[in-house]
Amino acid sequence: MTTAVLPAAAPRSAPLARLLGSELTWVLRRPRTLVMLGVLALIPIVIAIGVTVVADEFADRRGGPGLIGAVAGNGLVLPVASITLALALLLPMAVTTAAADAIAGEAASGTLRGLLLAPVGRLRLVVMKAFGVLVVATLAVLVIAVVGVLAALVVVGAADGQLVTLSGTTIGLAEAMGRLAVVVVWTVGQLAAVGAIALALSSLTEHPMVVLAAVLGGLIVFGVLTAVPALDWLQPYLLTSGWTAGADVLRDPMPWGGLIESSLRALCYTAVGAGLATHRMLRRDA
Repeated sequence: MTTAVLPAAAPRSAPLARLLGSELTWVLRRPRTLVMLGVLALIPIVIAIGVTVVADEFADRRGGPGLIGAVAGNGLVLPVASITLALALLLPMAVTTAAADAIAGEAASGTLRGLLLAPVGRLRLVVMKAFGVLVVATLAVLVIAVVGVLAALVVVGAADGQLVTLSGTTIGLAEAMGRLAVVVVWTVGQLAAVGAIALALSSLTEHPMVVLAAVLGGLIVFGVLTAVPALDWLQPYLLTSGWTAGADVLRDPMPWGGLIESSLRALCYTAVGAGLATHRMLRRDA
């Protein structure tokens, strides 16, 4: 009597929503992510306390060009100033660390091989890892914004619940929150570009520290090149050249040129980084 041999069932891929949920859980449970979010939350608190302690000195500088000086007695400036300062280093560091752990960290620990052999799909794996990096970027900016608003209202105090712009005009709380939302979305877009480049580099190595050093070193070099007047022709190509545009929301009327230009530049970097990461992962050996 012969026994029929049934063909093995083809492995089925897990739903994308389940993969994204798993990546989200993994990202939020990672201790370094929680520590970094805690450090970022301290930025507006430290600024608020510092401004309050030396309120008289900053009050004498009201109307000056400094963002920190504008916080005194005008607390709604605090979240924008905090995000602008953190964008110089700490926010890119948080996103780069997440991107380095996403692929290079998995490769170093040996878990990436299992993901590549699993019936997940290389493209969906890249989407899953990019989603995790974007979540970290969004949470990092939101933490600074929310804590900044709370510290502004509780510690610094607002000008009768309003925002005094750098142009000397006054806008209401609702419009001030709307402008803060613009800064949050714009900053997440800039960090998405950093994360995409970091993710591409992460797919090329098994050492997360190499990714962190390369991206942060590149951003520092970009910042130096931005400060050299003789290299003005490089400005349209440097990601960091528009990172001061976030403070434009504190002017009245609000200029959109710098925000739009820097957003388009970040979109180009995001596309290049995502394309390189996808190309590498589709051809990477398990």
